[in-house]
Amino acid sequence: MQEEYLELIYRLEEKEGVAKTGRIAQKLKVTLGTVTNTIANLEKKGFLIHKPYIGIQLTEKGREIALEILRRHRLSERLLADVLEIPWSATHDIACKFEHIINENVAEAIEKSLKYPKTCPHGNPIPTKCKRVVEEKSEPLTTFNPKESGTIIKIQEETSEVLEYLARLGLVPGASIEVVERTSFDGHMTVRVGGANHMLSSSVASIIWVKRSY
Repeated sequence: MQEEYLELIYRLEEKEGVAKTGRIAQKLKVTLGTVTNTIANLEKKGFLIHKPYIGIQLTEKGREIALEILRRHRLSERLLADVLEIPWSATHDIACKFEHIINENVAEAIEKSLKYPKTCPHGNPIPTKCKRVVEEKSEPLTTFNPKESGTIIKIQEETSEVLEYLARLGLVPGASIEVVERTSFDGHMTVRVGGANHMLSSSVASIIWVKRSY
């Protein structure tokens, strides 16, 4: 459970800048009281700093553990997708279990057998054994204006429902995408991918990270 909290806090920091207890409770489907108690315990151990009304941030000690778990998670996803041919929309949920039962030796063996992949199937970087994270330059689709285009680099939200939806639309890493139109009042946008137009909400567009075409 400790590892699950640290990994989630890292992901929330990465996406939203800071982790909030409410968001953690929502993601883990537990009560706010459970989250508060666990966060207090992790803070005592030096894994994080909790500033009331501001949020939670990992310490270096907590970040190292989170990156270890994330490394095992994303290598597991690659194994599931590349070797076992599990659909990319299902790999995240299965890897959430794998990450807690494999050790670094197994992670290294997976990495070597797959010829040292740089990203998970959803395009997110796999931390190195030395806890380094090398990201290809990209930005959220929400920063793009009409007629701007690029290549999808990663999908930041990895729930199965979201991934299934994006896969149906062809919104996957490596796909070329162009913004056709966007509305100013609610942030909805129409994008073109694979010769077809699709309308996306601002929340969906925010998890699609794209490398601009220049």
